[in-house]
Amino acid sequence: MTEQPDLTISSELAQFAYNFDLNNVPNSVQQYALHLILDATGIAYAASQYDFSKKGLEALRLFNEQGEHIVLGTREKMTYRDAALANGLLIHGLDFDDTHVAGVVHMTSAVWPCVLAVAEKCNSTGEDMLAAYILGMEVGARLGMVAKGAFHQVGHHPTGIAGAFACSLVAAKLMKLSAQQMTMAQGIALSMASGNFEFLEDGAWTKRYHPGWAAVSGIMSATFAKAGYIGPNKPYEGRFGLYKSHLIGLEPGCDYSLATAGLNDVWEVMKVGVKPYPSCHFTHAVIDATLILTQEHQLTVDQIDSITALVPEEVIKTVCEPIENKQSPTCAYEAQFSVPYLIAVALARHDFSLADLEPEPLADPVVANLAKKVNYEIDPDSGFPTYYSGEVHIKLTDGRLLKHREYKNRGCFDRPLSAEDITNKFNLNCQLAVSEEVSDNIKKAILGLTSFSSVTELTRHL
Repeated sequence: MTEQPDLTISSELAQFAYNFDLNNVPNSVQQYALHLILDATGIAYAASQYDFSKKGLEALRLFNEQGEHIVLGTREKMTYRDAALANGLLIHGLDFDDTHVAGVVHMTSAVWPCVLAVAEKCNSTGEDMLAAYILGMEVGARLGMVAKGAFHQVGHHPTGIAGAFACSLVAAKLMKLSAQQMTMAQGIALSMASGNFEFLEDGAWTKRYHPGWAAVSGIMSATFAKAGYIGPNKPYEGRFGLYKSHLIGLEPGCDYSLATAGLNDVWEVMKVGVKPYPSCHFTHAVIDATLILTQEHQLTVDQIDSITALVPEEVIKTVCEPIENKQSPTCAYEAQFSVPYLIAVALARHDFSLADLEPEPLADPVVANLAKKVNYEIDPDSGFPTYYSGEVHIKLTDGRLLKHREYKNRGCFDRPLSAEDITNKFNLNCQLAVSEEVSDNIKKAILGLTSFSSVTELTRHL
């Protein structure tokens, strides 16, 4: 009897993708997925109004290549891969896009641009598009979960990394590749997946294009696999596979079983949280805690002696260190990853929105002085990575100490934003770029995606 080879993670994920059928996906999952796509599309339209997106699109124009693939929030079209990169940049660029909490990945910002580009290339149906989107979200979330937040500890952006593998299967599904070709596509993606966190040091723009690059990598990987190109069979668990090569020293803490656990049974897309604030998801609990304390006690800036934020140990490198830099952000992107700034804004301005990332609040001396009073400690009761917990302690000049804890961050899987909340967020974001009438047409088209026999029935509204 011939000994059968061990089933690898990539082959198991390939079988999942190859056999994936939208008819087997519960309607509640499909509807939530459509609202995630809606949220991402609205963010892209909002982002089209910002300088970073204009500069990114200008860079792509320098290739001087004509294309016919849509770029969200603009009236222009680009080549196949350039459109995927552009749309990923637009969706992720404001750091307002959704997060799979346990995987610590912003998967829609990679998967939806990939779906759009490949669907246009293959003239896919709306059902094909939604199926590819959901399978990509399921794969990307699980690949992030394996690492248990460790990518952040060594300076890798898991969205750019897990997203490339997820998008290789998204593209392969829409291209109707074989299961073996899907396995190869993942192996090829191992040499393309990337994303680095050095942007945290100076507010650089590079993180913004990581999801779009993941989409491009997925398209490239699937296309090479379609042509018969050979990739490694063990891109995940191999001797030089993803986790061993990227998480040196931390790889023993990985749980490889999570890569395939619950496929077709547990729907990780339902655990994707929609952001109520345009900042790193790790900061949301302390923003909410600050707003609650400020409202309950009618706090004013001149009452504040000091503030301490309790945050999960795993997120400190991202949103709290180095503390001197976090207390004095010099640009919007630094501010979005700064616990001191975000707490200061929430207390001083009683809110936090895109408007609070403009030059005027960034230069506000009241906010700046208050941010210097904010420090941090490790949260001993953190729910990370299941929840992005946070607690705020505010010491007043009269000696009182006020405390509030948010154990479950708003938007997490068992404290989700409602469909109405997501729709309202879409309306506000989309209408930064287009009229209410156009925005309504986009909304109806996305939520009605599965009724379309061709992708063009969607794109004529975008």
